[in-house]
Amino acid sequence: MTGLHEGPVQALVDELGRLPGVGPKSAQRIAYHILKTPTEDARRLADAIIEAKARVTWCQTCFNIAEGGQCHYCRDDRRDRTIVCVVEEPRDIVAIERTREFSGRYHVLQGAISPIEGIGPEQLRVRELLLRLEPEGVVEVILATNPNIEGEATAMYLAKLLKPLGVKVTRIASGLPVGGDLEYADEVTLGRALEGRREVDG
Repeated sequence: MTGLHEGPVQALVDELGRLPGVGPKSAQRIAYHILKTPTEDARRLADAIIEAKARVTWCQTCFNIAEGGQCHYCRDDRRDRTIVCVVEEPRDIVAIERTREFSGRYHVLQGAISPIEGIGPEQLRVRELLLRLEPEGVVEVILATNPNIEGEATAMYLAKLLKPLGVKVTRIASGLPVGGDLEYADEVTLGRALEGRREVDG
């Protein structure tokens, strides 16, 4: 089927449609928005994309996004290098940092185990995590992979790998969201909430 738009417009819609979470209608809407904006705004967007691709790489230590050899978390001497929080993607670090509850270092797997998509441990940054343990004196690894099938499989795999190495392995608790109703919670979420229960001070 040929494109529904003029050549360059169709090319723009097609490229936008390749972005995660952007369907055909959204791609079309964004394309028309870009076409309506002043040329300098469109150029600024294009320059920002080109600049990010040229200057941003993976941190050599934790595989977060970085400008230079290391990300700013790995460069920050105030952060506790003995506690490493393992996440799937760099965007997960942003979510954890928003809580202001964690002051250790990170390790980004750059994905999760997913047999359906052909992603096994060898496609992830697992080996690099193991190589960090001794040199950095890591005493605890927090597994903060997503609470879905892939994230759980990844966490279980890492726990089996890490426990014999003498490090404390913990998993972030997951359960009911604040403001949620029990009757609407699925059994996995509710089961998780029960497992992660803690004593209430009276």
